[in-house]
Amino acid sequence: MVSCGLLTVQKEPVPLKSIEVELEVRDHVATVVSTLNYENKEDKPLEAVFVFPLPGDAAVCHFSAKIGQTQIVAEVKEKQEAREEYDDALSSGQQAFLLEESEQSPDIFSLSVGSLPPGESASIRLEYVTELAVQADDGLRFCLPAVLNPRYQPQGSEGVQVISVPAFLVPYSLSFSARVSSPRPVSKAESNCSLDPLQYLSTDQTQATVKLAAGHRFDRDVELLIYYKDAHQPTAVVEAGQASAEAGTLMGDPVVMVSLYPEFPQSVMSSLASCGEFVFLMDRSGSMSNTRIRSARDTLLLLLKSLPMGCYFNIYSFGSRYEHIFPKSVEYSEKTMEEALKKVEQMEADLGGTVILQPLKHIYSQPCIPNQPRQLFVFTDGEVWNTKEVIDLVKENSGSHRCFSFGIGEGASSALINGMAKEGGGHAQFITGTDRMQPKVMQSLRFALQPIVEGVSVTWDLPKEVSVTVLSPPITAVFQGQRSLIYAQLTGQSSEAAEGCVTVKYSLAGHPSENQLHFSLRPAADTGLTVHRLAARTLIRSLEMEEGDSRRENDGGVKEKVVQLSVQSGVSSSFTAFIAVNKDKNEAIQGPLLHRDIPVPMDGAVHCCLSSVGMSYEDEDYSSNDDMGFALFETCEDFRGECTDTVLMNKTAEQPPRDPLLQLVSLQKASGCWLLDPALAAALGKSSEEVEKSKPAKANSEVWATILALIWLHGLKMDAKDEWELLAMKAASWLRAQKARCVTECVEAGNALLGCSMKKEALGL
Repeated sequence: MVSCGLLTVQKEPVPLKSIEVELEVRDHVATVVSTLNYENKEDKPLEAVFVFPLPGDAAVCHFSAKIGQTQIVAEVKEKQEAREEYDDALSSGQQAFLLEESEQSPDIFSLSVGSLPPGESASIRLEYVTELAVQADDGLRFCLPAVLNPRYQPQGSEGVQVISVPAFLVPYSLSFSARVSSPRPVSKAESNCSLDPLQYLSTDQTQATVKLAAGHRFDRDVELLIYYKDAHQPTAVVEAGQASAEAGTLMGDPVVMVSLYPEFPQSVMSSLASCGEFVFLMDRSGSMSNTRIRSARDTLLLLLKSLPMGCYFNIYSFGSRYEHIFPKSVEYSEKTMEEALKKVEQMEADLGGTVILQPLKHIYSQPCIPNQPRQLFVFTDGEVWNTKEVIDLVKENSGSHRCFSFGIGEGASSALINGMAKEGGGHAQFITGTDRMQPKVMQSLRFALQPIVEGVSVTWDLPKEVSVTVLSPPITAVFQGQRSLIYAQLTGQSSEAAEGCVTVKYSLAGHPSENQLHFSLRPAADTGLTVHRLAARTLIRSLEMEEGDSRRENDGGVKEKVVQLSVQSGVSSSFTAFIAVNKDKNEAIQGPLLHRDIPVPMDGAVHCCLSSVGMSYEDEDYSSNDDMGFALFETCEDFRGECTDTVLMNKTAEQPPRDPLLQLVSLQKASGCWLLDPALAAALGKSSEEVEKSKPAKANSEVWATILALIWLHGLKMDAKDEWELLAMKAASWLRAQKARCVTECVEAGNALLGCSMKKEALGL
């Protein structure tokens, strides 16, 4: 078991002094180089252990150490062999460095720096490549995880144990700079952290640099959003193989990375599904307290109001145990919606730890409802210890549902959130900092209401002397405007001018569709081996998922394939580790070796929620390691007091006034209409008399109320259109079904009352 410890209890110095991160973004692929600078200021040799997060889909491809003028480059070896080599080196007085991925979660790594003599410094260089995810607003998201929250572990379970410290106690610094280059102009860069201004390096604005402002406090992950002009262009990049690798192997042959953006016909997109079984699974563990649980309740309100009549739904919530509102999914109606909303309003973050496996098993044990495709929405701050087990379960049940996942707050596990969506054929979103949860969730609901794409096939048209081996798992989910990535190995020789073509065919709402991309087979210049490493990582992850299946079938062959591919490509896996031994040092390092664990920052919200109830990590609901909580609270006594007072004060303080938009939404009926009553008048900022007096004489009360609500949304809340668009479509649909007279008169009177100038057509009427 790896333990990341808190050291300041014993007032011992932390040998990690600084972390420097350089990011290079080429189009939608990122290469990250992190340099970790260590110094031993003690009088005995040290072993330092640092457990830290990386993006869950990162391909770690280089690890080296520099001591003085000596540079040692690590090799990838089978994990047990690497550990034994590391231990042997330390016991014989040599310096050694070990980097390994957690077997439970691919977004946690452990770095051991062994036998650093007194007064000695070492620089560790770690390099990885990763794809950048496309956001709802077309921005490309890069996230440097800085926060590693405690992963909830039930009694008796094994895995990586982490003790974190509040941001202001982190004893090392972080510097971060990014260089962006793309065939298309870079329009802007945004971050949840303070940035120095974007600097353009070329007049056509296709190259730029940006830096994190000095003094980063480690209280959040560093999120960088990059925006290109015309980002949704399909592309293909062919990368030449490694000259030293054998032809016919993954590293020896050219590899192509194809990114496609399917566009659906407008006629199909305008008819969103009116059926489905929607199951919402909400995290109510202690770390979801305060603003998170309030935002979750508001989000569930919007979701419930936006569901189509005729569908089915249920809401589960979980912590150390789980609850559900209905014994099984029920038909959506005014009665069931109101019953669910009453329960939602009472939800608090009071269910303990984060055990997501049991409620998932219960949901999957429920029989599917005929002709109602199951759509699962999972909301969690992602602090589970058994990530791979959870993703395996989603994959096993991927034939019967789509899974949409949401990572809430700093430190949410990217491996868990991305893995569930990828294996569940859905879409992943991350909600950090001051992000509103609602727009991202409503975008995913729009995806869920799109017709399910069936019969996806990918065909290649290449010169006859070139054959193709697809390395990516089959595409199972296609959403409007969302990128699909395919990696493939190209074997055989072709002329410089040769072209290839890839075609994706699928059926959408019974209509056959296809997207095609022609590309040059000439390898791109200056890509390094980025595409090969991403392709190797994709294949390794697929094989690791298979390995879970083969363990159940007692077939050990998959592990050997993963180890072989990992060693050949130099890309990390859960079965291998990077090992470097300094064999140049002539004399053995003398004296007993002191062990030092490096603390990592934790999300303030998690710390506050634990402190506020006087809970330590060894409580049953947080961890099985008996020393953890006391170490944390002994160190942070002042912080704990301050935090407790704040949170308890928040608990007793009045709830903040409800957002006017949510106030209006809460009054909508399941059918889509509003009632003409004093509550609606108040939400519109008018008196009952004003609303009643302005109503055209022949107008039906509900028609008038619904038109007023639509005018208010379109006229005064366009900045939040993503949040209310679906429920407004439902309201317009209800109005059209009424075949009401005097709609034009109502729109004119409503505009006059609310000070707007909306046209009937703009309201969907």
